[in-house]
Amino acid sequence: QVQLVESGGGLVQAGGSLRLSCAASGRTFSSYAMGWFRQAPGKEREFVAQVSASGGSTYYADSVKGRFAIYRDNAKNTVYLQMNNLEPEDTAVYYCAAGQRYGSSRSGNFGSWGQGTQVTVSS
Repeated sequence: QVQLVESGGGLVQAGGSLRLSCAASGRTFSSYAMGWFRQAPGKEREFVAQVSASGGSTYYADSVKGRFAIYRDNAKNTVYLQMNNLEPEDTAVYYCAAGQRYGSSRSGNFGSWGQGTQVTVSS
């Protein structure tokens, strides 16, 4: 397994931007598909975005498509989530996760999780 640590969360006004980072330990980071999930108070954890092991393929939840971008730097063992045009509905704890399989948004397909970072968007 890989250990994951997120950073970059905070408080931002609606329409603003944030970039989340997820640093991974271990030498096998480049073999994992990486994803971001989020969980708002009182709601279930939901898929946000995923990037393939090479970084060449990505896909997104409809709710963030066109506003968020996921990308990775395998040389730095880091995956990022660039969030633009943020909305109050994006307020949640954001988690990064590592999985063996690209193309699945199911949280059960991700074996390693970070501790989460809080994103709060004010209206």
